[in-house]
Amino acid sequence: MGLKGFAEGGIASIIAGASTHPLDLIKVRMQLQGESQAIRPALAMNTGAGSITLPTTAARVGPVSIGVRIIQSEGVSALYSGVSATILRQTLYSTTRMGLYDILKQKWTDQDSGTMPLVRKIVAGLISGGVGAAVGNPADVAMVRMQADGRLPVDQHRNYKSVVDALTQMSKQEGIASLWRGSGLTVNRAMIVTASQLASYDQIKEMILEKGVMSDGIGTHVTASFAAGFVASVASNPIDVIKTRVMNMRVEAGAEPPYKGAFDCAMKTVRAEGAMALYKGFIPTISRQGPFTVVLFVTLEQVRKLLKDF
Repeated sequence: MGLKGFAEGGIASIIAGASTHPLDLIKVRMQLQGESQAIRPALAMNTGAGSITLPTTAARVGPVSIGVRIIQSEGVSALYSGVSATILRQTLYSTTRMGLYDILKQKWTDQDSGTMPLVRKIVAGLISGGVGAAVGNPADVAMVRMQADGRLPVDQHRNYKSVVDALTQMSKQEGIASLWRGSGLTVNRAMIVTASQLASYDQIKEMILEKGVMSDGIGTHVTASFAAGFVASVASNPIDVIKTRVMNMRVEAGAEPPYKGAFDCAMKTVRAEGAMALYKGFIPTISRQGPFTVVLFVTLEQVRKLLKDF
């Protein structure tokens, strides 16, 4: 039963991650908007007369505008930049967290009532999310960098060919430890996301069934999963912004890194852009987290039905 939970969760997560990847890419690009001159280089544009520098204080644009700009400047295929890293991330991170949560859920469910208290669901989510994030962090770093590459000046493009190439280049150029850059943030975010997402889904689904609002079918699954996605987005967005910036920062040999750590990044972000900067990318986050969570749990429920006899 333990291995079955990992397989079910892994299949559902890979399908959900791949199908919502463009929304995740737009979210990452939005979260990187507004980094100051002191933190990242100014954007450079090559012209026939030479090179001109664009100020970093350009007007911020919304998710639709960013999506259109990506397609116009980089092509439609750019919306799937880093999809190989997303698939690897879901294979490592989500398979682990979903499978471990399923095991803890089975162990901690009251045998008499067949239910699991909300506090136990939250604790199970915190544990499984943290373990999953530690396992999947290298793929997470690669994914963020591949998604963000198109917004850098041409001479600063990393040009990773695939997630394997990204991990190989990072290991050679920055050391093995770079694969776990931002791991503390990744673990914290994953704990919050998993606890809020999985616990909310189970709790809301149980409430709907107990009150007889709907039967155990696709309608209940969609309703509970969308609500869980909203809760997870609100809880995790600030950490997600900091995680994205720390993972994407370029560290030059002999130079001081743009951020000394998560706290330093948070302080610099708030000072330069205001507290609401921690909710940058929230619209694409909920726009991605909602569909992702719906696809995840609806697919998971169907996969469970298919594999119920195994």
